Formats: sequence, structure tokens, C-alpha cells
Amino acid sequence: MRLNSFFKNPIQQIIKYESKNPPSERIFPLPILLITIWLAVMISMPFIERHIGRRAFIYSINLSVLIQSFIVVIFLIRSLGIFKVAVISTQILFLTWLIEAIGVYTGFPFGSYQYTNRLQPQILNVPLLIPFAWLMMLPPSWAIAYRITNGNYGIKFILISGMAFTVWDLFLDPQMIRWGLWKWNTHGLYFGVPLSNFLGWFVSAVLITIIIRPQKIPIRPLFLIYSLTWLMETFGLLKFWRLTIPAFMGFIGMGIFAVSAYISHSKDQ
Repeated sequence: MRLNSFFKNPIQQIIKYESKNPPSERIFPLPILLITIWLAVMISMPFIERHIGRRAFIYSINLSVLIQSFIVVIFLIRSLGIFKVAVISTQILFLTWLIEAIGVYTGFPFGSYQYTNRLQPQILNVPLLIPFAWLMMLPPSWAIAYRITNGNYGIKFILISGMAFTVWDLFLDPQMIRWGLWKWNTHGLYFGVPLSNFLGWFVSAVLITIIIRPQKIPIRPLFLIYSLTWLMETFGLLKFWRLTIPAFMGFIGMGIFAVSAYISHSKDQ
């Protein structure tokens, strides 16, 4: 795409560029609109917390997660169809709620923790928003794994999916603790987070990936979601939440997989 042509008529140039990709891999026009809204909500969150109040801030967290989940579902539907995506989404939502409920009551597999009452509604002390957070990031992690493995589903894909998903928590857990959304009953080594938590994330993501066996997912748009999450989390933790080390750790962790996926794709071109 030539820059001079792009600035003369950006919409036309984007449509022309997107038309070169299969329909399931396109991000224009509806998805890009939703992505813009999602990014706007994320950018506005620190201002909402400081100038409007805690309740509005919690609403903005819910809205951000639900919009991102909706975007991921739309991308999946365009590739797999409504029925298959309904099955996959239901599996992710139920399995992750079940794992979280077991974790809250037993401490397995993450460690001993509990959710506060700030995220509502809850079933068995697990906020219903939490499974949607898994839904919004697990499929993008699958896309990362597919790019790195050149589209081959197997043990390497499963393990990379689990790792690509788990490193997101290098950002997430310190941030959620700061926001008072959950707390650990034992002080861990990573900003209060026990290392067992990351093992629990990895094992859970691997287990769900094995159960669902995701195939023929839209790689390009889900890679975009993973990459935007990586960059936005880095910027937010550095600029607004003053969590410098988690920002650095998350940037390195997710960056390894995002860059590896990009390089793998470039070699195939």
C-alpha cells in the first residue's frame, strides 16, 4: 500500500488492501469500528477512574472485556460459522468458570485467592465477567500458536497456545490486584502473585485447547487482537498505572510470541 495513495483516500485504500485477503481474514469495516471503540474505552479508563469514580471505572472494565470478547467472536464466526463458534464459546465460558470456581474454593490449580465484590454478578464467588476474559484472549493465543507452528495442530501448538496465553497474566494480575478486583491469601514472589498461579494458567489453557481442538480459525485478525492487547497493556501500565516492572515483564513475555508469530508469517510470504 503506497503512502501517498493512502493519504489521498484512506478508506478506499484500506478496502482495496483488505479485498486481497480471504473474507474470514478481513478486519474491515465492522470489526475495525468495534476495535476502535474497544481501544477508546481502554484509553479512557484511567480518566474515568480519576474523574468520574470507582463505579463508572468498574463499568468501563466490564465494557472493555465484553467488547473485546464480541470482536473475537465475530472474527471466529466469519471463519467457522455461528454454530461452531457457539459451541466453542460455550465450552470456553463453562470450562473457565468451572476452573475458576474450583480454584476459589480449593486453591487448585492457581493458589489460594478470592474475588472481591467489585465485579458483579457472581456465581459461586466467581464473577461472570472472568470467563469472558478467557474468551477474549484464548483464541488470539491460538492464532499466535498457529502462525509459529505454520498451521500445524499438535503438541507444539498446544504448548505454545498455553504459554502465549499465560504471559498475558504478567500484565494482568498485578493490575487487577491494584484495582482491588481479587486478592491472594498468600503473598507470592511476583508482586504478591504466587508462581503457582502461572502454572495454573498454563495447565488450564492447555487443557481447554486439547478439549476444543481449535482449527481453521482466522489467524490474521486474532493476531491483531493479541498484538493490540500487548501494546495497550504495556502503555497503560507504564503511563497510567505506574506498574513499571509488570509492564516490562509483560512486554517481553507477550512480545516474544507476537514477534515470533510475525517473523514466522513473514518467512512464509
